[in-house]
Amino acid sequence: MSEFDQKRIDLELKSFTHRHFERPAECRNAQQIRFYVQELCAKIEIYEKEYNYAPGWAYTLLAQYNGVYNRLIHKEFVASYC
Repeated sequence: MSEFDQKRIDLELKSFTHRHFERPAECRNAQQIRFYVQELCAKIEIYEKEYNYAPGWAYTLLAQYNGVYNRLIHKEFVASYC
């Protein structure tokens, strides 16, 4: 895969995430984060299958969403059972 194709994929995915997603720190409920994680996983899978490439920052963004999700779940658990 050429560097041009990698940049094109990178810009395409960035454009998609900026249009459709909120930053992980701005998410306020677990359902919203689960939706974003599903969508991002689907996009990454598409790029991996079609081009055998997905930008590294997409995996970093996924990890950030998962971290926020884990904090929200922990907060809900503590509020419910403690």
